[in-house]
Amino acid sequence: MITGISVVIPNYNGVHLFKHTLPTVVEALQNAGKPSEVIIVDDCSTDDSVAYLQQHYPEFRLVRNSVNSGFSVTANNGIKAAKYDKVLLLNSDVKLTPDYFASQYKYFDKPDTFGVMGRIIGWDDDKIQDGAKFPYYHGSKIKTSGNYLLKDEKQMQDGLYSMYLSGANAFIDKEKFLLIGGFNEIFSPFYVEDYELSLRAWRLGFKCYYDYNSVCRHQVSTSIKSKSKKKYVNTIYDRNKMFLHAIHLEGVQRLLWYLQLIPESLVRIFTFRWHYLKSLAMFMGSAELVKQSRHDFESKAILLKSRRSIADIKAIILSSIKGEKVIL
Repeated sequence: MITGISVVIPNYNGVHLFKHTLPTVVEALQNAGKPSEVIIVDDCSTDDSVAYLQQHYPEFRLVRNSVNSGFSVTANNGIKAAKYDKVLLLNSDVKLTPDYFASQYKYFDKPDTFGVMGRIIGWDDDKIQDGAKFPYYHGSKIKTSGNYLLKDEKQMQDGLYSMYLSGANAFIDKEKFLLIGGFNEIFSPFYVEDYELSLRAWRLGFKCYYDYNSVCRHQVSTSIKSKSKKKYVNTIYDRNKMFLHAIHLEGVQRLLWYLQLIPESLVRIFTFRWHYLKSLAMFMGSAELVKQSRHDFESKAILLKSRRSIADIKAIILSSIKGEKVIL
């Protein structure tokens, strides 16, 4: 692969953000001093995204999905099209700081680095939205949110391990991304796919990092006003959490998780959260896809001769910050 940086930006109706975000991407790439390109992958936008890009950024590569496909498919299409060996997967609502790439390349001096994410702060303030991702559990359940930082900023200069890389700003090694199979498109249209990709990378022998010095700004999504829309989002999120557990939990822990679904479903029934039952039905209806995902992982584990457990990954992360003052 050619040494350089490909910035891949999945887009759906994000034209209103372009004037704020794209100039920052161009500036950061210019300051990086590497060959570079920007790829916008349009997921069948209904606004003026395509026309705006063709008029204002004709030098960008524009990839257009034939049908609206969601994040996993859109990101995979863009990363596969990238011509450089390092890819920054970037949300359309994220602004880069001018020196964003300055301290990211050092992580790739380590041959087992899968990728690194930066510090995400507010669009108009310096409040930290995303730190390194902490390996949380609740019973047999994997918690897919939760940040951690160290109280002493000096202790973060060499980076922190991160349980996963946020899909909003993941700087990854393209070769390793393709090697482990890219985003699992079972998670379309959105949510949890970035956690699953990173967990798969960890389990297959690679590592994910968080760089405190690489800063970008994220616009918090506007609230969803429609109740039906909220229910749909929650339905997909809960379904995808089920996919994550069914694919990666092992042995007794996997059995306990399946058993835990029973009381959780009953609680949802008694609290009138019917969307959870729909999530469960969608999950159960995808049993063959889950089985195939587990088979694909096992094949990769044999190929790469690595099969870490989730407990192994948790131990690696926690041992790296043992004795440090942690901010959660």
